[in-house]
Amino acid sequence: MAKDVIIACDFSSKEDTFSFLDKFTDVKPFVKIGMELFYAEGPEIVREIKKRGHRIFLDLKLCDIPNTVKKAMSVLSGLDVDMCNVHASGTIAMMEAAVEGLTRPDGTRPLLIAVTQLTSTSEERMRNDLLIDRPINVVVAHYAKNAETAGLDGVVCSPLEASLVKENCGKDFLTVTPGIRFADGEIGDQVRITTPEKAREIGSDYIVVGRPITAAENPVEAYKRCVKEFLLKEI
Repeated sequence: MAKDVIIACDFSSKEDTFSFLDKFTDVKPFVKIGMELFYAEGPEIVREIKKRGHRIFLDLKLCDIPNTVKKAMSVLSGLDVDMCNVHASGTIAMMEAAVEGLTRPDGTRPLLIAVTQLTSTSEERMRNDLLIDRPINVVVAHYAKNAETAGLDGVVCSPLEASLVKENCGKDFLTVTPGIRFADGEIGDQVRITTPEKAREIGSDYIVVGRPITAAENPVEAYKRCVKEFLLKEI
């Protein structure tokens, strides 16, 4: 099973995005395009980054009625991204519709994963704000099982829950984990976090890393450090 480091390109414009990506002259990192950049620049930013040779995780966290999500996914399937997502709270029926909409006439589709709980969500916030009284690990495991039932390829979860997801859904069910910080770095607004090295030990398949790379004094070296710690290889 492939593992990789995904850089979260959380920029507000294509100029800032390409200024950042131009620093990578000898490697084409897997990148995440989130809401801020996609809403600012539209589908064309996806096409331009794809032309540059990058793999793309389109992180829009779709969550709506099944028919709406199905139609949206049928549009996104034409962008040639490598991974996209929905929110698991949308129910099994919505996730099944997402798979159906994302699947092209030839049977191919990008990887499809579901967000369980955001890494900024603590158990206290889940209980007080969302009125979900179950422990967060129980909720994440249940959402992951729903995603597996719906035919998705994996979930977004905190690295702290990656091994739990594997136990419940099998070793081939993907865990994509944000909330990654270097041991000597700042935490920021994330709550459930860990280091690249620990994420590898726990069982993350992909780690999503934003500010520790994008805000680093030397982003390329920060990316290489992340790859070394997570994948145990030099690039």
